[in-house]
This record gives sequence, C-alpha cells and structure tokens, in this order.
Amino acid sequence: MQTGVVIFEDNASLRESIAQLLADSKEFTLLGSWPNALQADKHVKEARPDVILMDIDMPGGVSGIDAVRKIRAFNRQTPIIMLTVFDDQANVLEAVIAGASGYLLKKHLSDHLAESIREVLSGGAPMSPNVARMVISSMHKYPSITNDYQLTARETEILASLAQGTGYKAISSKLFISVDTVRSHIKNIYQKMQVHSQLEAVARGRDAGII
Repeated sequence: MQTGVVIFEDNASLRESIAQLLADSKEFTLLGSWPNALQADKHVKEARPDVILMDIDMPGGVSGIDAVRKIRAFNRQTPIIMLTVFDDQANVLEAVIAGASGYLLKKHLSDHLAESIREVLSGGAPMSPNVARMVISSMHKYPSITNDYQLTARETEILASLAQGTGYKAISSKLFISVDTVRSHIKNIYQKMQVHSQLEAVARGRDAGII
C-alpha cells in the first residue's frame, strides 16, 4: 500500500520536482499539492495524508509554521516534515514547538526525501545532527505540560534508549520484543507526553528527569 503525501510549497518547479521524486519511488502517492497554506487545515482534512511536506516560507499571510499550528489543533498524529532553503535554527525550533516532526533542506530533497519520509513514518525525526542537538538543548528552556507522564517501566526504558540514539530494531533486540511492540510503546509514550516526535519526547523526558 502506497504512502499518501501532500505538499505545501510556493515554488511551482520545486512542487513538480517533488511530485516526480514521489512518483519515481513507487512507494508514495501524491494526494495533493498547493502553492500556499491558506487552507492547509481544510486540505489536510479532505486528503487525509500519511505525511505532510510543508514549506516554512510561503506567501499569503500564513507561514508553514502557522499552518502546522492549525493542523495540530485537530490532527496530532500525521507527521509533518518542514522544507526550507536555509538551516535556520530559530525557524527549526519554532516549527518543532508548533508540532513539526522533522526538517529537510531543499537542497537535500533529491537524495533524502524518500529516506526522510520512511524515517518519520517509523517515529523518527529527520533532521541534521547539529540542528537536532540545538533543538534538544533549547527544548529544556520550555516547561513541560506535566512532569507526571505516568510512563510504565518499559516505556521509560524505551525512551531512554531513544535518547541514546538507539534504533527501533536495536531496541527490539535488546528488550527481546518485536519491532511492532516497540512502535506500540513509542506511540503510547507520545500520547502520554503529548508530543509529536522523538525529539520532543526525549527533550521532555530529560526536562522532567525521567531519563
């Protein structure tokens, strides 16, 4: 079954390039693409994509970050990968706080788009290492919603493994459980901690003293 993707990007040629990359992969199907985010919430509700690709800077008075906030008001599950030209740390942090799941530079699209979509669907957070370090460090400055997330011992163990950069398969092998069980635990962790990505979960876990 193909993965449904929608694109919000004001550059027409880039939208076409992304659409071609998705078509060439045969893993993905394009459910819709738009030049602005004015009706991003409406489009997402109608298309029901598996992944959203969102440009940060768009015309029309609604930025990609604004659109993420609007989408997260009714949909906290669908991964959103931000697209941008510059490795702008301020924008990355704001996007993650708004609910973005990952961050991809446009110059890396041809080489990393499919890989980033697969990663975000597996619960990862596609992002350059230096930006990931900055985000985790900066998230400590923001208060947690609650320090009592009521994680189970197994969930805490898995969160600690994620903080160490351990992949799903390695966690599965280490704990003698299936990869699907690992994914199920991580889904529960995200719900309890009210986060959208691995980066947020790790940052809040550290901030709360869980890990």
